[in-house]
Amino acid sequence: MYAPERRQEILRLAHAAGRIDVLSLADRFQVTAETVRRDLKALDRAGLVRRVHGGAIPAGRLDFEPDLTEREATRAGEKDRIATAALAEIPEGGSIVLDAGSTVARLAAALPVDTALTVVTHALPAAARLAFHAGVDLHLVGGRVRHRTRAAVDAWALRAYAEIRADVAFLAAGGFSVHGLFTPDLAEAAVKRAAMAAARRVVLLADSSKAGREHFACFGSFADVDLLITDQGLAPAQQAAIEAAGTDIVLV
Repeated sequence: MYAPERRQEILRLAHAAGRIDVLSLADRFQVTAETVRRDLKALDRAGLVRRVHGGAIPAGRLDFEPDLTEREATRAGEKDRIATAALAEIPEGGSIVLDAGSTVARLAAALPVDTALTVVTHALPAAARLAFHAGVDLHLVGGRVRHRTRAAVDAWALRAYAEIRADVAFLAAGGFSVHGLFTPDLAEAAVKRAAMAAARRVVLLADSSKAGREHFACFGSFADVDLLITDQGLAPAQQAAIEAAGTDIVLV
């Protein structure tokens, strides 16, 4: 079987089952796991599937929200580079908001030990990484915790963000396009919107696989974002549209 034929069959299986995994596909087609990963990468670039940890899902499943563990293992290299670049946006001795997201959690973990900073977050993973950081004055926002993202949501969280004005908010998104910034859950969208309003400057940390993906809940637009830090996979047309909205872009 030639590669185009195999990829067509992989796409058919993805739509039929809702999710496909690398090892099962390798066994089915009698090829190596690396060959399947290349197939999935090609299909992902074509916008036909969305790669997740261990496999892929059809691109049309915009309501799909991978678990935090899956997201942390996906595109790890790109996320590490984005988090490292975001360190340049940390205000010395200032205050920041950290949103819930695997890339933002990497930023929390990357803060140097000598950092003196006030941090406000509703994300348990980010808080856990900073709980023993001697230079960080950590404020944990409370509320109902969503198990899938380990993020506090609902009225308590919204009230807390209404009471502060931080220097920078580091935001995450499940997807973004010229139409806005998206996440699958309305409650998380509301908290993200409140976190953006609670800061003087908004920095979006999102790898290029999020580009063009529009989930159920919209929490803002690029008119609300001062800077997008993403990887080199962002298409030139997408970059131009985002910059036209007034958002600066750093590619890493």
